[in-house]
Amino acid sequence: MVLSFALYASLVAFDNVTDYNANFLLVSQVLTMDTTFPDNQSMWRAIKSPVLHHIAYGMIIGTEIIIALLCWMGGFRLFKAIDKAIAFNHSKKMAITGLTLGFLLWFIGFMAIGGEWFLMWQSEVANAQQAAFRLVVIIAIILIYLIQPDDEKYI
Repeated sequence: MVLSFALYASLVAFDNVTDYNANFLLVSQVLTMDTTFPDNQSMWRAIKSPVLHHIAYGMIIGTEIIIALLCWMGGFRLFKAIDKAIAFNHSKKMAITGLTLGFLLWFIGFMAIGGEWFLMWQSEVANAQQAAFRLVVIIAIILIYLIQPDDEKYI
């Protein structure tokens, strides 16, 4: 499961690097809040600076790359220790760190900050909350499964 998520995070980061403008437009629209409800009383939160949009998007991509790397390394460590319960339990830290970072990115970054602070939920065109929610649930399921202690009788 960890290696599967590593692949997913790698593809997301790869797509965001190789097709930068596709998701940059979404980030820019969320930050400018230009697709939220008309006469919105919270428009003072909007960030209009394209430089800050690029910085925010760069931070998202950088975080995705770190998530992918941590999950790849953590997944391979787990794979190497798959037949030894004690070693397997000790090998979980990097994978847990990568998945936790993914949870933070998609829950705090997209659902809390993007969705609630920048009111992404009001937009019909720049709303990634459902996709972020799916990722948060997938990550949570993997984390719940992964943090369970393993012992020799199950390996």
